[in-house]
Amino acid sequence: MKNKIQIYLLILVSSISINFTFSQEEKKIEILYAGRLNIDEVNYPGAQVLTRDESQQVHIAHNSINMWSDKAIYYSDENFIEAYGNVKMIEGDTINMASKYIEYSGVSQLAFAHGNVVLKDPNSTITTDSLYFDRINQEAFYRTGGTVVKDTSGTITSKIGRYLMNMKKYRFVEDVVLVNKDATINTNYFDFYSDTGQGYLYGPSTIITETSKTYCEKGFYDTKNKVGYAVKNSRIDYDDRIIEGDSLYFDNKISFASATNNIKVTDTINKTIVKGHYAEVFKAKDSLFITKRALAITKQENDSIYMHADKIMVTGKPENRILRAYYNAKIFKSDLSGKADSIHANQKTGLTKLINIDKFKSTDLFSTKRRPIMWNIENQMTGDTIHLLSNNETEKLDSLLVFNNAFIISKDTLTTDGYNQISGIRLVGLFNDKNELRKVDIIKNAQSIFYTRNENQELIGIDKAKSGSISILFSEGDIEEYSRINQIDGDLYPESKYPKNEKRLKGFDWRADERPLTIEDLFNEDEPFELPVITGLEDYIPQDDFFNEELLERINLTHEKSYSSVPFTKVTLKGGAPFNLTEISKIKFNLVKTIGVPNAAVMGVYLEFNYEELKDLNKTFILELQKATTSDALNQIKILKGITDWNPINFPISLTLKEGKNVINLYESIMTSSQKNIDYYSGVNTLQLLIGYFNGFDLSKSTNTVLDYDIKMYLSKNSNTNNTDAKNITPEEKK
Repeated sequence: MKNKIQIYLLILVSSISINFTFSQEEKKIEILYAGRLNIDEVNYPGAQVLTRDESQQVHIAHNSINMWSDKAIYYSDENFIEAYGNVKMIEGDTINMASKYIEYSGVSQLAFAHGNVVLKDPNSTITTDSLYFDRINQEAFYRTGGTVVKDTSGTITSKIGRYLMNMKKYRFVEDVVLVNKDATINTNYFDFYSDTGQGYLYGPSTIITETSKTYCEKGFYDTKNKVGYAVKNSRIDYDDRIIEGDSLYFDNKISFASATNNIKVTDTINKTIVKGHYAEVFKAKDSLFITKRALAITKQENDSIYMHADKIMVTGKPENRILRAYYNAKIFKSDLSGKADSIHANQKTGLTKLINIDKFKSTDLFSTKRRPIMWNIENQMTGDTIHLLSNNETEKLDSLLVFNNAFIISKDTLTTDGYNQISGIRLVGLFNDKNELRKVDIIKNAQSIFYTRNENQELIGIDKAKSGSISILFSEGDIEEYSRINQIDGDLYPESKYPKNEKRLKGFDWRADERPLTIEDLFNEDEPFELPVITGLEDYIPQDDFFNEELLERINLTHEKSYSSVPFTKVTLKGGAPFNLTEISKIKFNLVKTIGVPNAAVMGVYLEFNYEELKDLNKTFILELQKATTSDALNQIKILKGITDWNPINFPISLTLKEGKNVINLYESIMTSSQKNIDYYSGVNTLQLLIGYFNGFDLSKSTNTVLDYDIKMYLSKNSNTNNTDAKNITPEEKK
């Protein structure tokens, strides 16, 4: 049964035109060799059937292309050829493509290959089931899944791939996976340059190596040099560290990474977090360096320890990790804080050292300010070096050692300028279970000033003495009792008789204003800092269509030679009298037709198709729409079984349109839809296409709508024939 087309109009789309031109001259495809040449007007009207012989395959040529196959169907008028069986296409000395089937147009110079397609050039190899090759633009394109092999760069698979040969650039989209001996990359958008091995990742992406996993949503990776950088939600996972930051650079050859802006490095074993705005990590050396508002956080069950400095370095294996903070280093936890030029913490032993700068001497005016200092409850302790020992199991403070120039001060809270003071060569302190300083021994050359009070906290006098050593017990920060060993001298003075110029021991330096009371106080003395603006990777720019305007124009020339016009003889206004095609060639139509209850405003053209099998539509009906600038937007193209088939349960297909020209293959539109659609349209013999405008059920909004579209319909010359010799390549496979 021949395919029939009828058109019904509710509101006519204007400027309906069926027009073809044959204006471009092109070089004809040449037959260089064929074992046999037959004419079969029944199955291949207007074509020459070429087959191989025992000596060699059919050989054809066009411009710089040579093609060999076991069989070929050559349409001379259309300058078009279909090649079957062990097909090989070679262009110059660079492109070599093999497949089961290739069709090629000498007009558009577009080739379509299907069945075990392999395309090779000097840079890479593509394998896929179906591939388009644009000889003029030197581009290859697949959309049904493919694999690209690039020597040392690895193997890349994706659902959609495009190869821009002149740029040696691939653009992969959806389910992209690159695998080589060093790394596996997963992403959805991947631009890859085959000559350099460099790739750009967009969207959620991972780079997995033997020692690391990198995540980003925008990044770069050099598969040859194994270096890259990641921006936007970037993260690198090592065995025992997680690195996060706004921008990450990594070198997988040496297991090195650096990070910039809003950095967070997590030690998953030692429960340590280091933050800052610039960091370097040498995994092989178990080394971390971080600066620019560097902050280290050691998490504990009941209380965390915070450490800040100009620079922080973490070194050593996880079980023996050492943290070093340099220059203006500070430490803070709820019950203890400190400050020094540098702080050294051994996470295995629990020993924390507050150290002075070596270049400063005790005679330097600045050395007092630089002297390490610690605060616990109400006590301030200073010395040339301070050691703090913690119990890692109980997470409690154990003891305190101060070496050289030990000085402990606590303010007498009942006087305005009174301070309890103890100084000596060395200090040894012990903490209780509440992390409060309980006992302090000052060893060698001990001096002290105590504000002595009775049980009613009344001042008895000021006790000043020298001794070999002093032992003091504290309770909630106050002196509970003390004893002197080898006392040299000492007096208890009434406050009124105490010499004012002797209220301070030598080296006294009350530094309460430097004490960090919150985490934010750790940064009080830092210079103002602004994050640098990160530049580099551009945002992802969606690629233009492989079937762009220029290629579509070339394809249109092919259509004009390969297809005849649809025989529009009559057009029927639904519910009205028939019109000849010439009678409805108006420029614009502004009519409204109502159907159904409630009144629905529908305007457009209905095209009705009769067919025996769904595959009869393949390459039979190609529809083109071109909107005029004066037209309102076209928002409906539906493939229906009947004119009132609007119910979604009947599986009508709605197509997405773009501005400008739309080329629609009805068969592909069905076959790329859901299986329910395919089953549905296979079970009927009538198809209706609504091309029009739908604006709900508000007639007042539709009465002045103007539709102005040019329509072209192509009908294949051999659409009514049945090609039975196609090497088992069905129309669905060639789609």
